[in-house]
Amino acid sequence: MATIGGTLISAVVCLLVADAARAADATLFRLFLKDGTSLVSFGEYSRVADRVIFSMPVGGPIDQPRLHVVTLLASVVDWTRTDRYAESARYQRYAETRGEEDFVRLSNDVARVLNEIALTTDRSRALAYAEQARLALVEWPRNHYGYRQEDVREIVSLLDESISDLRAALGMSSFDLALVASPATLAREPILGMPRASEQLDQVFHVAAMMERPADRVGLLQSAVLLIAEAGDTIPAAYADRLRKSAEEQIREEQLIDTQYAHLARRLVTSASLAAARASVRDVERVVDQIPREDAMLGNRRPEAVDALRTSVQEQLDGARRLRLLRDQWTIRRSVYRDYERSIGSQLLELVKIQPALESIRRFEGPAPQAVLSLRARLAGGAERLSRVQTPEDLRTTHDLIVGAWRFAESALNGRYDAIQSGNLATAREASSAAAGALLLLSRAQEEIRVLLEPPQLR
Repeated sequence: MATIGGTLISAVVCLLVADAARAADATLFRLFLKDGTSLVSFGEYSRVADRVIFSMPVGGPIDQPRLHVVTLLASVVDWTRTDRYAESARYQRYAETRGEEDFVRLSNDVARVLNEIALTTDRSRALAYAEQARLALVEWPRNHYGYRQEDVREIVSLLDESISDLRAALGMSSFDLALVASPATLAREPILGMPRASEQLDQVFHVAAMMERPADRVGLLQSAVLLIAEAGDTIPAAYADRLRKSAEEQIREEQLIDTQYAHLARRLVTSASLAAARASVRDVERVVDQIPREDAMLGNRRPEAVDALRTSVQEQLDGARRLRLLRDQWTIRRSVYRDYERSIGSQLLELVKIQPALESIRRFEGPAPQAVLSLRARLAGGAERLSRVQTPEDLRTTHDLIVGAWRFAESALNGRYDAIQSGNLATAREASSAAAGALLLLSRAQEEIRVLLEPPQLR
């Protein structure tokens, strides 16, 4: 029996969590705005940073309404009244579902405590039971949405009498103020039901005007058009016609604005891209400066689209600056590349000339023995001469490819001649592999030289 108070407190926490979770499925809440209007939230709303997010019913069956997720600035909400209404809504839901069952359980627990107090001969233990039970009772209305709070007050008064008698019997004159405090009375707001179609429409148009994102605004207005069609005769025809025309006109206007900003983005991004490809930093900067002027001409209606456009053009500007830097660097080093090309030009040409012979070796087709001997003589010592060429550091990799191609070519010719002499197919295969390596390295070296000799391009 000594654990009755603790059990009640634990039960209170569990009930609060469980009831709140169930209420979120069906309870209608209201967000009261500072302008005096209110919006329906189907289920619990959520505050995230400076926004409030909720599901607003827009048409559909009463028991399963069509919901539209809405995000508003929290600063437009009258939170004092909104929170008070939320507590009242939770109270009503709780009262309709588990309230009476929980109250009966509470009453039975208190009755057991009173009975234990009456039967125990240990007055100190009886006082502890009573005080613990009273603490749980004081918290019960707050944790149960204020359900039966007046009845709980009466039960607390019964316990107070027992506590007072027990303290007097034990000769205790001092008392704890926490024990004297009675359960606080929780104020409640009148609960409103599901709004009629006309009220839902008013809320939709009111919220649409507050939307920051055009897509959200269009989505709400499209829901309004559908709701008007569903409402039928429940809304006066003239009123419905006026609202439908208003919604359709706003939707067309938003779509037109979207189209205008899409055209603006394509035009300016294309202009910036072409200028960036020419490394014309100044021309891209002109496009950046053009954005706010073009936005102003369209009424500054799409800040998100303009931010995205500005980011895209800024990327082109960064690309133009990088390309300008690379081309200036290339201009400085171009003479060095030309000198290098001239210093190895004759030997590179030699490799290019023997490509058909290397291809024949790769395919096991030749060339004739005398041709192999002639090519061997032409290549002899070439790799060593190439190794002694003074090479700029940024051309070192390319030069190594050329030296490697030359060594592979020599190996291919030597291997082919040895295979001819011995008639050994394995040796011919080794020569074929060397020829393939020479052709591959030569192709890569030629490509790298071509890239080095051409102005850098925007990637």
